[in-house]
Amino acid sequence: MAPFSQILLTADYDRTLTAPDSTIPRRNLEAIRWFIQNGGAFTVNTGRSLPMSLPYLETVPVNAPLLLYNGSAAYDIARGELEFCHEIRLDPAQTLQTCMELFPDATVELQGVKAHYCFAENPSWAAYCRNNGCAWAFARPEDDLGPFLKFSLYGRFQDATVNSLFSGTPEECRRFDQIEAQLNARFGQSCTVFRPAARIIDVHAKGVSKARCARELQHRLGRKILVCVGDAENDLPMLQEADYAFVPADGAVAGRFETVCPCAQGSLAQVIYEKIPEILKLSLDNLQDPC
Repeated sequence: MAPFSQILLTADYDRTLTAPDSTIPRRNLEAIRWFIQNGGAFTVNTGRSLPMSLPYLETVPVNAPLLLYNGSAAYDIARGELEFCHEIRLDPAQTLQTCMELFPDATVELQGVKAHYCFAENPSWAAYCRNNGCAWAFARPEDDLGPFLKFSLYGRFQDATVNSLFSGTPEECRRFDQIEAQLNARFGQSCTVFRPAARIIDVHAKGVSKARCARELQHRLGRKILVCVGDAENDLPMLQEADYAFVPADGAVAGRFETVCPCAQGSLAQVIYEKIPEILKLSLDNLQDPC
């Protein structure tokens, strides 16, 4: 039996698999290849959509379905189709139109399986999508745009990077506090509203989480041990649910779980090379010691 054949390892993408500048440390890629070669199952577990993930994951070795949209869907790359998904149980057109009317100062975006969609001409949003290698299009809320998995609201685009949305002026942050509260009041019974950055709000189906999809995939693959690595608030359910959880030392939730080196130094590689062998040794010792 291959040494890692009982393990499913899932890792957040931004600032966990990647460094803060969005590059992927070579050490992480080498470690993942070694992990897979020795029987491990690895995939990303990210809030990103399929269109925003595929361009970057061309260089990342994965051998299990991608866990996307903050747990709303799993996508099998080999078969080119969704393994499973959990849709928002609201009318898409009505929901999107309501958001556009309530929040005219925000960019409302639907994150589809084929592309991201915006419902008003927005050159800054288009530049943001292009910069992130994401397929995009302008559409109407009533168009058939595929499964209703996730929609997002963005603040003003300072530039075309994701990182620029992680901060904002006090006035901008207060405005997004208000938007978050209004979304919860209107859609909270059917949806989970999450704030991954100062000027980004994500909305997906109630009960969906990175934890739920990781366990669902683990059961489908028949792996006994779930190991998860993440850095942010939306990773907390996944980290709490995992059999073993690790956080980069520079992660937003560092200190709540066992930490490894900062993400730019290859935190995922440290989990693979050091922590997982320790986990397997502990499991073997427990089997050998009936007391």
